[in-house]
Amino acid sequence: MALVLIVALPLAGWLVNGLAGGRLPRPLVSVIGCGTVAASFVASAMAARHLAVPSDALTATLFTWIAAGDFTVSAGLLMDRLSALMALVVTGVGFLIHVYSIGYMADDSAYSRYFAYLNLFVGSMLLLVLGGNLLVLFVGWELVGLCSYLLIGFWFDRERAANS
Repeated sequence: MALVLIVALPLAGWLVNGLAGGRLPRPLVSVIGCGTVAASFVASAMAARHLAVPSDALTATLFTWIAAGDFTVSAGLLMDRLSALMALVVTGVGFLIHVYSIGYMADDSAYSRYFAYLNLFVGSMLLLVLGGNLLVLFVGWELVGLCSYLLIGFWFDRERAANS
């Protein structure tokens, strides 16, 4: 459950800021964006604590993708020591970027859209890092690519930014 929560929290922030962010006050958009990533960091730290002593990796099965007789392919999450470290890095640095963005994007008209994209990026990166098989890793990889495109082209309406 903790593994699902680690990925689900930033994605929940993406949904809230993406769907209702334009109607929410900026401080609330900031709290949702930063709070979901901070909570994901705490959940990552709690899950990583279980891996401090040598033990099996933590796993969570999301759903069965293919079932053919005795052969099944499940989509799931896996946290070993390396992915725990990477989840802490992604959520820790992601939180700091969110906090910095509060001031940097303060006067931008698309404030909530930016925080929605940023939350989607963190959630996608966590999906990539915690993917339990190649299917989940691939979905995370593609979503990270999409988010990179959206964030790089964020100011598409500004001529100078669009030309570069």
